[in-house]
Amino acid sequence: MALPPSLRTSITPPELELVASEQLVEIVPLVSMERTAFISGAYGPLRPPTKCKVPLWMASNLKLKKKCHIVPPVWLNVDFLQERFTRETTDPSFSEMPFRFAEVAKILLDVAPDDLQNPDRIRMLLKDIREARQAKSREGLSKLDHNELMLPNLCAMEINEIRPFFVQGMAVLTGLTRVPAQRDDGMDQT
Repeated sequence: MALPPSLRTSITPPELELVASEQLVEIVPLVSMERTAFISGAYGPLRPPTKCKVPLWMASNLKLKKKCHIVPPVWLNVDFLQERFTRETTDPSFSEMPFRFAEVAKILLDVAPDDLQNPDRIRMLLKDIREARQAKSREGLSKLDHNELMLPNLCAMEINEIRPFFVQGMAVLTGLTRVPAQRDDGMDQT
């Protein structure tokens, strides 16, 4: 099925989640399993209660079958997120976050909220951080320069959200800066 042009310019959020699901996370298996080979690599063996690193997609699958507990990443807790939210609201630059934090957090909150401490508060803090970062993105786009755009520490989801506006804005700015230069060259020759 062909997608409309508006959707072809950027990756959809579910596609970003699929890419993020390749990230390794720690699990505490509840069942034993020998080392298993997949296209992306071999994982295991799983021996309860020894922690093991597996891709997020595998951890999600095992969790849904009640065969493991997922150990949340160190950044997915109330204290860390509260500190980052404070930075986002007080510092004009973006605070450093994992590149795929939004996607990983969404997957873990959907699949394994019982493995997280205070998942409702985490959801709220992630929403607050997202809103603060979106405001900074909008502000950064309003200062768009035809040479460059400096927005360091953006995550994958944020880059994907501003890409259509950025591409269109840069095209307009480039067109505006080229037109006067071409007219000046034409005036110098007469």
